[in-house]
Amino acid sequence: MQKPQSFFHLHLISDATGETLLAAGRAAAAQYKNARAIEHIYPLIRTEKQLARVFEEIDRQPGIVLYTIVDQALARQIDERCQAMGLPAVSVLEPVLGVFQSYLGTPAGRRVGAQHVLDAEYFRRIDALNFTMEHDDGQLPYDIEEADIVLIGVSRTSKTPTSIYLANRGIRTANVPLVPDVPPPPELLTAKRPLIVGLIASAERISQVRQNRILGTRTEDSFDSYTDRSTIARELAYARQLCSRHGWPLIDVTRRSIEETAAAIMALRAETRSSGDENGF
Repeated sequence: MQKPQSFFHLHLISDATGETLLAAGRAAAAQYKNARAIEHIYPLIRTEKQLARVFEEIDRQPGIVLYTIVDQALARQIDERCQAMGLPAVSVLEPVLGVFQSYLGTPAGRRVGAQHVLDAEYFRRIDALNFTMEHDDGQLPYDIEEADIVLIGVSRTSKTPTSIYLANRGIRTANVPLVPDVPPPPELLTAKRPLIVGLIASAERISQVRQNRILGTRTEDSFDSYTDRSTIARELAYARQLCSRHGWPLIDVTRRSIEETAAAIMALRAETRSSGDENGF
């Protein structure tokens, strides 16, 4: 018998954006299928006055406290207040910083928001995001050679969200829709620089996503054609044949999250680069 879902409060205190905490908290919470976290995020907490307001909220809705606070005095206050309230508190970065310090032989600089410095890497990600948005859904095919990765696939195979996720990792990504009886852009077929990856999913999954996507926005005839599983199966067969003909790898996204799909693509990219180095490219 399945246990009913329970809820708990998860308080995330950060002196920066809170992205690190949010990722860590959700990764841990995902391991408990019968317990759902109610997230309370407190970014840019850098003074005692700000921290006092945070603890007013925690006092009203007590729960687990995770924090990333560089200021050690504020961090001690969090530990002491949580201990007095009988609540668990964990500094998410402190154990990692300890390992770095031990290995590198020098203490951390303890700069607030150091991962968000406006350096060359940051601007590389912005450039990748701009490129990706300009090359969404087959736009601007003439300079597709400038992409790092090109995603191709039939409608509703998560090409756009996967492209944006990769762009946030600094990877210039274009995506091109595949439609039977409509030739792909010639620039795609002649591209040498980018890694071209085909995305597919089961006909059942695509049909379901398409129904949810366009319900109430199309005519009945168009709706039937767009969501018909036999039609989708033909679209997928065309995508598979095209990828097979050109030696492009395929990834089935039926049961993959966007993050898992992106990780598989990045692994393919690393593998291709390694192979190219070995062959002298």
